[in-house]
Amino acid sequence: MSHFLDRLKFLTHVRSTFADGHGAVVNEDRRWEDGYRSRWQHDKIVRSTHGVNCTGSCSWKVYVKNGLITWETQQTDYPRTRPDLPNHEPRGCPRGASYSWYVYSAQRVKTPLIRGRLMQMWREARKTMDPVAAWESISQNPEKAKRYKSVRGQGGFVRADWDTATEIIAAANAYTIKRYGPDRVVGFSPIPAMSMVSYAAGARYLSLIGGVCLSFYDWYCDLPPASPQVWGEQTDVPESADWYNSTYLMVWGSNVPQTRTPDAHFYTEVRYKGTKTVAISSDYGEMVKFGDIWLAPKQGTDAALAMAMGHVVLKEFHATGKSAYFRDYVKQYTDMPMLVLLREAENGSYTSDHFLRASHLAGNHGEANNPDWKTLLIDAPTGRLVVPNGTIGLRWNEVQHDGGAKVGRWNLELKDAADGAAIDPLLSLNGAHDEVVDVGFPYFGGEHDARLLRRVPVKRVTLADGSTARIATVYDLQLANYGVDQGLGGPNVAAGFDDDVPYTPAWQEKHTGVPRQQVIQVAREFADNADRTRGKSMVIVGAALNHWYHNDMIYRGIINLLMMCGCIGQSGGGWAHYVGQEKLRPQFGWAPLAFGLDWSRPPRQMNGTSFFYSHTSQWRHEKLSVDEILSPTADRARYDGLSLLDLNARSERMGWLPSAPQLNANPLDVTDAAQAAGQEPVAYTVEQLKAGKLRFACEDPDHPDNFPRNMFVWRSNILGSSGKGHEYFLKYLLGTQNALFSDESAAIKPAEVEVREAAEGKLDLLTVLDFRMSTTCLYGDIVLPTATWYEKDDLNTSDMHPFIHPLSEAVQPLWESKTDWEIYKTIAKKFTEIAGPLLGTRRDLVCTPLMHDTPGELGQPFAPRDWKHGECDLIPGKTAPAMTVVERNYADIYRKFTSVGPLLDKLGNGGKGINWDTEHEVHELAGLTHKVTTPGVSQGRPRLETATDAAEMILTFAPETNGHVAVKAWDALSKITGRDHTHLAVGREHDKIRFRDVQAQPRKIISAPTWSGLESEEVSYNAGYTNVHELIPWRTLTGRQQFYQDHRWMLDFGEGVCLYKPPIDTKTVQPMLGKHSNGNPELVLNWITPHQKWGIHSTYSDNLRMLTLSRGGPHVWVSEPEAKAAGLRDNDWVEVFNVNGTLTARLVVSQRVPRGMCLMYHAQEKIVNVPGAETSGMRGGIHNSVTRTVTKPTHMIGGYAQLAYGFNYYGTVGSNRDEFVIVRKMQRIDWMEEQLAETLPGASQ
Repeated sequence: MSHFLDRLKFLTHVRSTFADGHGAVVNEDRRWEDGYRSRWQHDKIVRSTHGVNCTGSCSWKVYVKNGLITWETQQTDYPRTRPDLPNHEPRGCPRGASYSWYVYSAQRVKTPLIRGRLMQMWREARKTMDPVAAWESISQNPEKAKRYKSVRGQGGFVRADWDTATEIIAAANAYTIKRYGPDRVVGFSPIPAMSMVSYAAGARYLSLIGGVCLSFYDWYCDLPPASPQVWGEQTDVPESADWYNSTYLMVWGSNVPQTRTPDAHFYTEVRYKGTKTVAISSDYGEMVKFGDIWLAPKQGTDAALAMAMGHVVLKEFHATGKSAYFRDYVKQYTDMPMLVLLREAENGSYTSDHFLRASHLAGNHGEANNPDWKTLLIDAPTGRLVVPNGTIGLRWNEVQHDGGAKVGRWNLELKDAADGAAIDPLLSLNGAHDEVVDVGFPYFGGEHDARLLRRVPVKRVTLADGSTARIATVYDLQLANYGVDQGLGGPNVAAGFDDDVPYTPAWQEKHTGVPRQQVIQVAREFADNADRTRGKSMVIVGAALNHWYHNDMIYRGIINLLMMCGCIGQSGGGWAHYVGQEKLRPQFGWAPLAFGLDWSRPPRQMNGTSFFYSHTSQWRHEKLSVDEILSPTADRARYDGLSLLDLNARSERMGWLPSAPQLNANPLDVTDAAQAAGQEPVAYTVEQLKAGKLRFACEDPDHPDNFPRNMFVWRSNILGSSGKGHEYFLKYLLGTQNALFSDESAAIKPAEVEVREAAEGKLDLLTVLDFRMSTTCLYGDIVLPTATWYEKDDLNTSDMHPFIHPLSEAVQPLWESKTDWEIYKTIAKKFTEIAGPLLGTRRDLVCTPLMHDTPGELGQPFAPRDWKHGECDLIPGKTAPAMTVVERNYADIYRKFTSVGPLLDKLGNGGKGINWDTEHEVHELAGLTHKVTTPGVSQGRPRLETATDAAEMILTFAPETNGHVAVKAWDALSKITGRDHTHLAVGREHDKIRFRDVQAQPRKIISAPTWSGLESEEVSYNAGYTNVHELIPWRTLTGRQQFYQDHRWMLDFGEGVCLYKPPIDTKTVQPMLGKHSNGNPELVLNWITPHQKWGIHSTYSDNLRMLTLSRGGPHVWVSEPEAKAAGLRDNDWVEVFNVNGTLTARLVVSQRVPRGMCLMYHAQEKIVNVPGAETSGMRGGIHNSVTRTVTKPTHMIGGYAQLAYGFNYYGTVGSNRDEFVIVRKMQRIDWMEEQLAETLPGASQ
């Protein structure tokens, strides 16, 4: 009712006064006050979270009023911790508290959008053609294809309906499969833990049609390769609550208060207990102010610092025999006592080689099964050579019987695997040696010899061929490598910490700038604390270390320190790596859903880094030669003339890394050709490969048949955040405007990969799903509106806490948006309609690498041989990828997408080398989601109609959320180890966590053998805990934590032992210095891109609340002295550039930044407040516009125990911190607001 007339009479209202006229009583209408009274009223509260890869995994209350989301606050009902431990809550941060702004913002993608030029051509073609023919007429016509590809990223979207959008997508997928093959359809989506069902939706669709899922953890460089190398584990870390159990805590390159905000309270609270904290950071990060000591090494030199700390610990606690705990720990839980063969080198010296194996000795040392994969040690009391329990050869195909019962020997009991006799491993041969020899260790630090000769005690042993070899223990090799004298003397060992010998505290001071006394103090305190507390010293590490090219050397230096102090697997101790929300706790309940393993196996999965390195043609601009990174101890002739791409291609054809696309022919046509030839498809493929009539696609990446053709991006902003080499993506993959300055002529050309004229615009269709108009959306051809995190049902877990909790639908998806599950279900339905009649039932040849945690990881045990060079035969699954024929009925894709397939009944489920029966769970799930009643292949199967059904499937099949499955899984492992582990889960055998349970309250998961820690009320989760306390081996060659890596490529690139490698020279600055001058001074600085305060990756970087709190757009930081020298002042506009590209930003001048560094918080998108760049004449780019991917050969190794491929487990990583840039003040700020020309420029500059 209007109060207009009342307001007109306001001045006539009778008033009375009081308090001598200071107060008045009026008769006016006061209903305006109701707005304030009802401000916090709401109709309901719904629990949800943010699927944003922040690792917080925080539970939030989402308030709904009149059908609208109004605000969010933190939930405070997490299950309590034990009395001596702070609770996990309240959890949250300002970024999460601002999320509801997105729901109704102008940034929201409200309807399907299609690039206007594509839509125009599509409508015209559809007048006379069916969908597949229409797509062919556009995508295969170079002129038409260029017309829409060349304007990607330049606007021009038109609104579309769902039917048109999905018809184009389905037609493109169907045509691509028919013409090129299903492995030319790829999808990229990261971090399933942040919204498991949403990831699974796209991955399930791709896997069912035979498409490729690209990995992300390695591409993000969040994967620490050192973890697989040392432990055979992708990443397993303590929950944040275990920080509170530590009594000495180093925070090294991880800005905990800023990037782990919900968990930072454990870091601050542990100091009240008296725990000493050491902050190690090149710049003054937020965590530094909480440290008792601050060590500030020059960026990129952290490995030198870690090696010097290791030198102190080995000298004072090991070589002197000071710590009995340390010696007992490394004897049982590391490879320190294992024996290594030495091979002769020049001048009578030696170089370390492979581990001594049973097969090296006469009669395989009595080991009939896998003798190549059983390492040996010496039993100290008897002096006998012994194959101990726990080596990888005892994991696979072992059959031991004791009175009819199968007995496993894959455990860490100190026993002789041959007879079960107790053993006491001999750590050092010093005093029991036959002789002392000079062993050469590679050195990359300059100023000293490239090959450091150090004295090592050895024994002689007779090999199977009658020859005599010299052997040393890993322990003795480690002491020698660190420069610790065992009383053997020599020119390259240190008498004291002040000697300038690699790797003493004095030596590191010259490289890192950290005073030696600080290093000695911290190392002593860290080790002394670990000795007194039995391992309660912890190191928190993060992206500041892992994003360097030689990240594994940095991490192994730190991990070595933790292993030699007995910290791994001990509560309050260990390695705490937090980069990305990698911990998908119910992983093996989720995997069958995500990859369609219930209907067909194996799926196609691809290492993301190698894929993008190849298909964005970054290899064409490679400046790093293999020769630059080879070890001085390597046989260089083996690598003569080879490029990084050559080694990657070798890796793919030997089955080490996956391939996508796989072959240079359609895999559907390959099986047809085999049938026509009357041969079995695998045998036919082998024959054709050996004859050279078939090739791996990686050997000719720029042939049009080998392009990726269709790409889905969902739950990701790859072109606004993680796309290293952003301008290469734009030029080669998308074929649009770019700011790439690099000249191919100076690049290193491959020898074994065909080099054609550079291809641009390889992708025919880029489909992007997002709730906001991100940078990736701007470059997409079709943009589909997806539901926000408050509009869908899903699951979320993190490595920071032990709970599983939901995303929930507070309101229905707004405008025309749909959940990811509904989107891919809709695409699957349309695809089935179009592709069913076109493709029918086809047989698909799938190539799979030699996978970790399968017998395939026992590939070539010694020097790798390449079948293509005639060094061995092509044996699928041994010297080449495994090959499997998968039948695909393209008329059944939708039915399979929406139901649970029969393979779970037939083959069961499992992961990480164990398997268990799941028939009971299939029936249980059918009772929850009901059965499919419509006739067809899915009739009678459990239904997967909704996202909630999919969530119930995950929860039902995962041992972490179903106690009955957990007990079965532990029992399966017990059969291999020969020890009973079921006691770890029997107490929760009858617990079953359902989706409604997690909506009511976060639930603590159940201990499962697929992880290495315990979910217990007595001990916080800590990685390696079950290895140490349950004697379960690490999944490595030796079954122990490995200081030593003996693969030939590891040795040839100098990484058999840990050492210091300086940052690489990317050679991207010199060609640009002074070449695009604007008259202002130019600074050359190291490019550092940490995680930011006002966003989580690119999310929130365009959020008005965060823009208001921050500087409101892209900004970079430099030091005060360098800013002064270049005439720069705070808030100046600067351009940052090199041969890879350019970006524009505001400048922050700060004391916290050291000389030589330019810091830009990553993923500040180029869609807010970004002017044009002077060098390119185009709008400035993102932080990855000045980077380029450089792959590392040691990350390409496969089929070798722990060094074997697994999806997001091991593979090349996308590092970017070795990069340098030019920074200068801009003369002219051009906002580029003039109207675009009707005919837009093409892809090239």
